[in-house]
Formats: sequence, structure tokens, C-alpha cells
Amino acid sequence: MPQAKNPPARNSKRCVICGKPVDEVFKPFCSKRCADVDLHRWLSGVYAVPVTEDEEEDERRDDGEGMPH
Repeated sequence: MPQAKNPPARNSKRCVICGKPVDEVFKPFCSKRCADVDLHRWLSGVYAVPVTEDEEEDERRDDGEGMPH
């Protein structure tokens, strides 16, 4: 007879900074320290959202198209 899979542990998620179990108060982190480390990384530019420049859009902006007169 096949055994049923064990349900996942309720607090099986890990802190995205250090890998310790997540504290519900600081979710998705384990502590205020790890939350602050993550905030510092965002504010200092370590994390960045990639952007693809659209040359046509830049040209329209330079020409003043779409701008109210």
C-alpha cells in the first residue's frame, strides 16, 4: 500500500537573506536584521530591475510628441 506524502511543515519557508526559518512577524525574513539587510541592498543599488530602452520612445520624447501644448 503506497504511503501518503507528508504535508509540508507549516513554517518550512526560509529567510531569503540567511536561510533560517521565517518569522511570521518579519515575513519573508527571519528577523529585523535580515529585513534591514535587504532594504539596504535595495537602497544602495545592489538589486536593480532590468530595463530595456526603447529608442523610438526616446526619440518621441526628444521631439516633444505626446506632450500637451
